[in-house]
Amino acid sequence: MIAYIIIAVTAALVLLALSRAIRIVPQARAYPVERLGSYDRTLSAGFNTLVPGIDRVRARIDLREQVVSFAPQPVITEDNLVVHIDTVLYFQVTDPRAATYEIANYLQAIEQLTVTTLRNVIGGLDLERTLTSREEINGQLRGVLDEATGKWGIRVNRVELKAIDPPKSIIDAMEKQLRAERDKRAAVLTAEGVRQSQILTAEGAKQSAILTAEGQRQAQILMAQGQAKAIDIVFTAIHEGHPDPELLAYQYLQALPKIAEGQGSQVWMIPSEFTKALDGFAAAFGSAGAARPAHDVSATAAARPENGVKPAAPLS
Repeated sequence: MIAYIIIAVTAALVLLALSRAIRIVPQARAYPVERLGSYDRTLSAGFNTLVPGIDRVRARIDLREQVVSFAPQPVITEDNLVVHIDTVLYFQVTDPRAATYEIANYLQAIEQLTVTTLRNVIGGLDLERTLTSREEINGQLRGVLDEATGKWGIRVNRVELKAIDPPKSIIDAMEKQLRAERDKRAAVLTAEGVRQSQILTAEGAKQSAILTAEGQRQAQILMAQGQAKAIDIVFTAIHEGHPDPELLAYQYLQALPKIAEGQGSQVWMIPSEFTKALDGFAAAFGSAGAARPAHDVSATAAARPENGVKPAAPLS
């Protein structure tokens, strides 16, 4: 019975020793190993063995790129305004031995280094430049952190400013300024639109007036050409017809009422040629003896009350 107990205890000790002697390291992990208290080697991914009681795994280091978000930190700008800035850091352990033995807590060290570097960078910028120069701030932070953490076996890949929160009073003032700027741009655009509308309206009125005047000019030219053509035709017809004095006298008598219709036609003259034409006209109808003398007839016709004119002396 005692022998079975001894065998069982021995087997348990052997299994325990084997469990301590065998280490299976996952991918993208690294285990620094100490032998009798001093650094001996770093276990890589896969199957590894240790000497139980002599070798000891000092730390388990993750070799993947890690993302750390730090709490908002109050930072004073160059124009003495306090802003709270959230930062996000992307880093990767490149040397497990240095990350284990060169720094006690590299995460805390990176956080404190980020805060102090951020205060130094923001302290040389005013608020407006701080809000508009994130890429510049990110580059300066990354350069300082990468240089400082290199001896720790850490590479800083990227630093981002997640949020920059100015004081509430500053935010209200900025909103008012932006609102005033938008109102100004809106007023400028409205005035520009009104000006363009007035210019287009005036241009349209100008074009309309030009076209109207051009149409009137063309109409007057055509009317003048038509009247000239009509006069030419009438003049040609008169000359081709060879009118005698009697016909001219008859046409003149027909035009007398129209001449008398004018309000300014109170006095008008009868040419002597017309009286001679009346004598010939009367002789043509054979009533020269019965009719009055030509001068009396013309004078009487001109002095009728219904014609609204007064007789005048015949022209010699």
